[in-house]
Amino acid sequence: MMDIAELITPQSVLPTLKSAGKRQLLQELSKRAAQLTSVDEKIIFDSLMERERLGSTGIGAGTAVPHGRVPGIARIVGLFARLEKPIPFESVDDKPVDLVFVLLTPVSAGAEHLTALARVSRIFRDRVICQKLRGTTAADALYALLTDRTASHAA
Repeated sequence: MMDIAELITPQSVLPTLKSAGKRQLLQELSKRAAQLTSVDEKIIFDSLMERERLGSTGIGAGTAVPHGRVPGIARIVGLFARLEKPIPFESVDDKPVDLVFVLLTPVSAGAEHLTALARVSRIFRDRVICQKLRGTTAADALYALLTDRTASHAA
């Protein structure tokens, strides 16, 4: 069972990100991911946008899981962002998004890519966890909520 703590570090939690829209958000997250991975931010951005063109990764209830396969990444890397104001994201339920978890996977990743997506989706389907994530702007508290094994395994 993959653990969220394997995907994110306290440095990859962005507690009060400002963004005007989806494209700007994905650019900002790509820039942050580039700092964490040493992979060019344009490569990351292009990968995320390519996936969005197939269909929005907004999974409903104000949450989104943008993801993509990125050349040059050695392992799955995650970033979590709590947005200051919800933004339109063309989500399945047409609700704006304010909780975003980005997953970047190696091009060669097989099932672990799907496993990681399933773990994140499970957290975002838990209304109590989402409420708590929306209720704090402290990066360490957000990290603790996301990596709490009891919460993420209970769902």
